[in-house]
Amino acid sequence: MVSISALKIKSYAIRVAFAEFLGTCILLVIGLGSIVQSVTSHTAYGTFTSTNWAWGMAVMFKLTVTLLLGGHINPAISLAMAVIGRLQWKLLPVYMLAQYLGAFVGTAIVYLVYFEAIENYSGGVKLTDPTLANSTAGIFSTYPQEFLSVTEGLADQIVGTMMLLLPIMAITDRRNADVPKFLVPVLVGLAVFAIGAAYGYNCGAAINPARDLSPRIFTALAGWGTEVFSFRNYNWFWVPIVGPHIGAILGAIIYLFLVELHWDSEDELSNDFPPGDSGEIKAEDSGDTTFL
Repeated sequence: MVSISALKIKSYAIRVAFAEFLGTCILLVIGLGSIVQSVTSHTAYGTFTSTNWAWGMAVMFKLTVTLLLGGHINPAISLAMAVIGRLQWKLLPVYMLAQYLGAFVGTAIVYLVYFEAIENYSGGVKLTDPTLANSTAGIFSTYPQEFLSVTEGLADQIVGTMMLLLPIMAITDRRNADVPKFLVPVLVGLAVFAIGAAYGYNCGAAINPARDLSPRIFTALAGWGTEVFSFRNYNWFWVPIVGPHIGAILGAIIYLFLVELHWDSEDELSNDFPPGDSGEIKAEDSGDTTFL
């Protein structure tokens, strides 16, 4: 009989890919599920507040599952970590591909579970324009308010993601609050809730390219068609992709230059996580010196 330990994968790249895939899938299953429930029940089973809590809790749960293997679950975070030298560039495609695939599978799961509810709500017609009654494409990807310009939508995504990276950088900086490991998922989840509550009105607070692009691709394939990309003459779909990447890099750099670089020498500690004395993965083995 083959021992189950024989199934253990030794490649760090594959292990981190599994973790990023699973974590992003969990994020979408819970987050999108809360939106479907709210929309198709005409808010009887969910509100703006409850969906923001669901996204925050989803982040908490996915970090609980994937924390020791990075737990980025967001291509913008992965890119920012590579830019500031905390993720090897050669691992960046592994992180991103796993994140986008996990988000796609998570979207598919939500669609299958709520297929009949969506059909009942929409009358079987798959509409994209959020200004139309019973439009359902916005359940899965983010679309702007009718008044919102592309410029302000881009600014919204940059600022929202920047505000996500600032607390993440602080929480993971052991020279700052030295947050206990078990509290990290809770605090990051609360940060996501706060951003959604503060910046959800304009265009849904995507702040995660995988959370938006993968569902958009899925809806294009599932019957909504190319309009999910051609909406506003192809001048919207790129905003929740480009904006979060810019915002994440800005947030990481701002914290680095305004806070992290200025600790006194006696405060110097390694930011590598997880620490290698507990049997966890060492940063030098992975090239990933952050856990978010």
